[in-house]
Amino acid sequence: MISNLLVVDHFILGGMEFKNSISIGPIHIMLYALAIVTGMITCCLVAIPLFKKRGDKPDFILDLMICIVPCCIVGARLWYVIFDIKSFIKPTFWESVYSMIAIWEGGLAIYGGVAGGALGVFIACKIRKVSVIRCFDYGATMLPLGQAIGRWGNFFNQEVYGQKITNPSLQFFPLAVQIDTSGSVEWYQALFFYESMLNLLAFAVLYIFLFKRKGNSNGYSTGMYFIAYGIIRGILENFRQAEYNLPLFGNSDVKIPAMVLVSIILVIAGAVIIALRAYKDGLIFKGAKKAEK
Repeated sequence: MISNLLVVDHFILGGMEFKNSISIGPIHIMLYALAIVTGMITCCLVAIPLFKKRGDKPDFILDLMICIVPCCIVGARLWYVIFDIKSFIKPTFWESVYSMIAIWEGGLAIYGGVAGGALGVFIACKIRKVSVIRCFDYGATMLPLGQAIGRWGNFFNQEVYGQKITNPSLQFFPLAVQIDTSGSVEWYQALFFYESMLNLLAFAVLYIFLFKRKGNSNGYSTGMYFIAYGIIRGILENFRQAEYNLPLFGNSDVKIPAMVLVSIILVIAGAVIIALRAYKDGLIFKGAKKAEK
């Protein structure tokens, strides 16, 4: 069971409590939502010089976002529901349907968002008759930046933290974060910060790589992202509190977290993509390629 994990309406920083939402009259805006939106907007703005440098029109970014955003939301929710399906089966059909679509009660999975976003890119490219793999490279480059910003939403929501830290000399931010668990404030590993910084590093490497890369050989950035995020998530997933690990299709008895298995698949897929691209470009197995000709 990983639903309904948001049990507090505040976060703690420097020993002080802050609301995790902003109220404008009757409207309440969660800081988590602001983190996600900020990540999307920042990615769009930072992508503009990259598009220009590589000879593509930046106005296509808006078309991409129109397709990507709804696909990301549906994909993230669908992934979350599928991997914890038992939690969403209710006594009646309509209760089950409601629990599955009630994203306002929490429950989005980043891998599902990535898969949904990839579908959105595919749709936009087919409509505009643009190279799909070329746009995948753009998306793979910008995605870690959005993830780096979006992960701060977990901090605001007091969720997805690591193991408890009992050594007073290690109880400081950003190594650790104070979490209010049922009225008891304790220190835990700040996994959101670890992943945010690692994603930021991955973004910097991918952005510089694609910005400086010459020619139209595409696919390398996509493969590099798969490998980088697969390693980051695969390692950090093992430090999460058990309730924040998605079970494998609702089977909580599986000892290895589902996202670790997915991460392994992602790394392998990334390596295959790069190898195939390098083979096509004649960078590896040159002799075999000449023999084929």
